[in-house]
Amino acid sequence: MNEFFENLDINQYLPGAIAWGTNLLLAILILILGLWIAGRVAKFVRGIGEKHEKLDDTLFRFLGSIAKYIILAFVFIAVLNRFGVETTSIVALLGAAGLAVGLALQGALSNLAAGVMLLIFRPYKAGDFVEAAGKFGNVTEIDLFTTIMQTFDNQHIIIPNSQIWGEQIINHSHHPVRGVEMHFGIAYGEKIDAAKEVILGVLRDHPHILTDPAPFVEVETLNDSSVDFLVRPFCKGEHYFDVLYSVPEQVKKALDAADIEIPFPHQKVILFKGDA
Repeated sequence: MNEFFENLDINQYLPGAIAWGTNLLLAILILILGLWIAGRVAKFVRGIGEKHEKLDDTLFRFLGSIAKYIILAFVFIAVLNRFGVETTSIVALLGAAGLAVGLALQGALSNLAAGVMLLIFRPYKAGDFVEAAGKFGNVTEIDLFTTIMQTFDNQHIIIPNSQIWGEQIINHSHHPVRGVEMHFGIAYGEKIDAAKEVILGVLRDHPHILTDPAPFVEVETLNDSSVDFLVRPFCKGEHYFDVLYSVPEQVKKALDAADIEIPFPHQKVILFKGDA
């Protein structure tokens, strides 16, 4: 045994040990530095969303996580490279795996892409009343994959973002003041000015209708059996549906009280008596 150690040439293995130790120290240094940079970049990206109220925090938290994991992937490859591992094949393998996952999750990725676009351009936000993907309701939550709505009859609707992005979106809450369009008809024998004053009186007395902008009441169409008014009062967005569903009843009662006829379709049936 003593002869073995005497014949062992330490200098033969010393360069390799030094090289291996150096690579180990460099790998640890790269790993520590990479983790620090990844954390700082993720924090910086998230901070962009937190500093600006118009930017969505959800999107920037997601982007921060993506940036962090991309940096960590490069750090992992750099560490392996220090130990002489052929990283080209690993990169190719990761690319192939990413392609396979992308094909398998094609629907989810389309929802993700649509969610990113919705969070960037923000056609609506939580709390808005919107019409989208054939549904109407109050937006309660927006994430990267779905939009969640609550309808007036208290249904909880989850809509994939890919069904919303690229289609028509109507945001009823975008402007603070809304015009409420409605139509009323009177008989041809009635006085237009009198009917207009009755309708304006209803609008003036309504607690949610604004005086500025002033309500619009004008004759729009001369129909077959009626003179039709276009009526457009203005109100704050939160009172839109209250005005929409309360004014018609009040106008009907006011026109009845003023003895102004509201016509309805008539049909005249003519009977011919055949020869006996």
